[in-house]
Amino acid sequence: MIERIRNQKVLVVGLARSGRAAVKLLAGKGAKEIIANDADENIDWQPGAKETNRSSIRLVTGGNPPELVNGTVSLVVKSPGIPSSLELFEKARRNGVPLISEIELAYPFIKSPIVGITGTNGKTTTTMFVAEMFQQGGWGKSVAAGNIGLPLCDVAGKTSEGEVIAAELSSFQLDDIEHFRPWVAVLLNITEDHLNYHGDMESYINAKSKIFVNQTASDMAVFNADDARVSGLASRTAGKVIWFSRNKLVPGFCLSRGAVGLNWKGEFYPVCPLEELSLKGEHNLENALAASAAAWAGGVDLESIGRVLHEFQGVEHRLEHVAETGGVTFVNDSKATNPEAAIKALTAFPGKKILIAGGMDKGGDFSSMADHVKEEVKFLVLLGETAPRIAEAVEKEGFDRWCRVGSLEEAVEAARENASPGEVVLLSPACASWDMFEDYEQRGRVFKEAVLSIKENR
Repeated sequence: MIERIRNQKVLVVGLARSGRAAVKLLAGKGAKEIIANDADENIDWQPGAKETNRSSIRLVTGGNPPELVNGTVSLVVKSPGIPSSLELFEKARRNGVPLISEIELAYPFIKSPIVGITGTNGKTTTTMFVAEMFQQGGWGKSVAAGNIGLPLCDVAGKTSEGEVIAAELSSFQLDDIEHFRPWVAVLLNITEDHLNYHGDMESYINAKSKIFVNQTASDMAVFNADDARVSGLASRTAGKVIWFSRNKLVPGFCLSRGAVGLNWKGEFYPVCPLEELSLKGEHNLENALAASAAAWAGGVDLESIGRVLHEFQGVEHRLEHVAETGGVTFVNDSKATNPEAAIKALTAFPGKKILIAGGMDKGGDFSSMADHVKEEVKFLVLLGETAPRIAEAVEKEGFDRWCRVGSLEEAVEAARENASPGEVVLLSPACASWDMFEDYEQRGRVFKEAVLSIKENR
C-alpha cells in the first residue's frame, strides 16, 4: 500500500468523516498530492495545517468530474455510500487505477487485531458490546471504530498489538476491499436494505460476505444460526466457525436453563441469567449472543463476558430513553434505518405505541412493517421522502390512524398530542436520514432536543 501513497498523487472521493480521515492518513504517509473531492459544493471542510504542510491538497467540490482520474493518479479512495457507478470510478477501473474503501486504506497501518462486525441490524450495539468485553477481559484499551463514527483511518497507527479494535463494517465499506482481513468476523443478520445502492439482494449479500473473503485457518468467524441467509454463508470462510442462536443449542453461544451461555463439547456453561441482561428485547438478546461469541473466540473469559452482559447500558440513538413527560415515555431509535430495525423496535415495548417514521427512500419494502404497525401502533406520524410509500403500505393493511408532517419538531408535537399516559412515543424511522439530516445522529439529536423542549415547557 505504501508504494501507492508515498510521493504519489491520490484521489479521495467523499469528504464526510471517513474521507477526511483518509486525507489525514495519506498526508501522514507521504502522499505528494491529494485531490479531495466531494459532490457538495458547500462542503464545510478545510484540511488542517499539519496535513497541508505534508502534502499538496487540492479541494474539488460541486461534482465528481471523471477527468480527476488521469495517468498521474496512483490510487482512488472511495468513501462509504457513494455510488460505485460514478463515471469517475468506472474510468479508474478501465485505466487500472486501484479503487479501495477507507477501511482498506487503513488496514496495512493497523497493528491491533480487528474484530469486524457486519449485518443489516444491530451492528452498533454489538460493536460496543464487543469493545467493552475485550476491555473488561484484560485487553487494555479496546477501541470501537469503523462505521460507528470513528473511521479506521483515524485509528491507524494509534493502537498496539495488545489492544483490540472492534470495527463496525457496512456493506458500503466491505464492497471495495482487497486485503482487509478481520481476526474475528461476525455476521449478525441479513434483511433487505440499501437496494438503491447495491441493486439487488444478491449483490448486497455478496458485499456483506466479503468480511470473510481474506480469512485464513488462524482466524474465526461468528454466524447467526437463526438466519438462513447468514448460516448459508458459513462455507465462505476459511476460519474456525462459531455459532450463536436464540432458538437452539449450537456450538457457541445460546440459551439454556434460563441463561445465556456457552455450549461447547457437550457442556453448557451459563454466563448470565436471561432476566439479568441489562438490555431488553429480542434484538438485543441477538446482539448479546453475537458479541459473547466474538469475545470468547478472541480469548475473553466467561466471567468478563457475563459482567458486561449484566452491566452494559447500550448506545446513543438505539432504543435510547430520552425523557418521560406527562406520563409519556419518549424513545430515540434514530439508528433504525430500515424496516426490519423498526419492526424490532416496535416489538421491544409492550402495548400500543405512537411511531414516528419516514426518511430517505432506499428502495425497501414496507409491507412487513405495515403489518406490525397495524398490530403495535396506536398512531403513526410520517415525514420525509418515504411518507407516501409508508402511508400506502399501512392503508393496504386497513390502518388509517396516521398524519404527515414537515419536520421532526412537528412530528414530536403530533406524537405528544396523540399519546396518553403510560404509552411510548418511538422514533424508529425505518429509513435513512439523508433527505432531511446529515446523518442518523443529527436526526436523533433533533428529536431529543424537541422532546426536552416539550418537557421544559410543560
